[in-house]
Amino acid sequence: MRHTEFGPDGARIVWTEAAGDGPPTVYVHGLGAASAPYHAHIAAAPVLAGRRSLFVDLPGHGLSDRPRDFGYSLEDHAGALARVLDAAGAGGAELVGHSMGGAVAIVLAHRRPDLVSRLVLTEANLDPAPPVTAASSGISTYTEEEFVKGGGFARTLEKVGPIWRATMRLADPTALHRSAVGLVEGTRPTMRQMLIGLTVPRTYLQGEHSGELAGRAALEGAGVRVVTVPRAGHNVMFDNAPAYAAAVAYAGPAAYDHP
Repeated sequence: MRHTEFGPDGARIVWTEAAGDGPPTVYVHGLGAASAPYHAHIAAAPVLAGRRSLFVDLPGHGLSDRPRDFGYSLEDHAGALARVLDAAGAGGAELVGHSMGGAVAIVLAHRRPDLVSRLVLTEANLDPAPPVTAASSGISTYTEEEFVKGGGFARTLEKVGPIWRATMRLADPTALHRSAVGLVEGTRPTMRQMLIGLTVPRTYLQGEHSGELAGRAALEGAGVRVVTVPRAGHNVMFDNAPAYAAAVAYAGPAAYDHP
C-alpha cells in the first residue's frame, strides 16, 4: 500500500499497486466505491495480467483520508489523482475510470495530458444534472447537514444494492455528499466537451442493460470508440468481467468483438 499527500493538513490519498510491464494501468472507482474491490479481478484477467496496475481510492473513499476542509469536486479529485501519478512515476498511464471515476479521469486528461496515454471510461458521467436516482442526484437533493446528520446517508444505504453498499458504507458521508454535488454540478467545459476535445485514444463502455448512450454518434464522430457490453448493466466489471477485461486490454482500431 502506498500513499501521498493531496490536500490540507497532510491528508493522504492511498493506492495499492501490482508490479508489471508496459504503461501503468490506473483504475479509478465511482461514487461511494473503492478501486480494488471493483477492479482487482479485472487486472488479474489473462488479457491484462502482467501489467503494472494501480488501484486508487479517491479522497473520502476506501482507505484514503477524508479531510473536512476539502471540496471533493471533480477538479479536486482529479488534482488528487494527479498527485498519485506524479508520486508513483506513472506518467503516460492508461486510466480506467468507472462512473464518477471516469469523469475524474476525463478532467485529469484535460488538465494534465502529460499523465495520460489512453482513457477507458465505463458508464462515466459526461453531463451535469443527471436524472434523480439513489446515486449522485439523489444524494445531492439533501443538504450536507441533512445527509450527514439527518439520516440521508442511512436512507441512501438502504436504497442501494449489497455490492454498492459494501463500499459506500466505508466512505465518509461528508465526502460522499460533496462528491455527489460535484457530479451534479459538473465542470466547465462539461466532461463531454472535454472528452470530445481530447486526442488520446478513448473508449467508452456502456452496459447493454443501461440503454443507448446519449450523444453516441457525436462521440464516435470525435474518435471515441463506443462499446456496448452485452449482458451488463452499470457495474460492467461484475456483470460481464471477461468482456470488460477484453475491452480494457484492447487498444487497436478494429471493431470490438466481444466474447
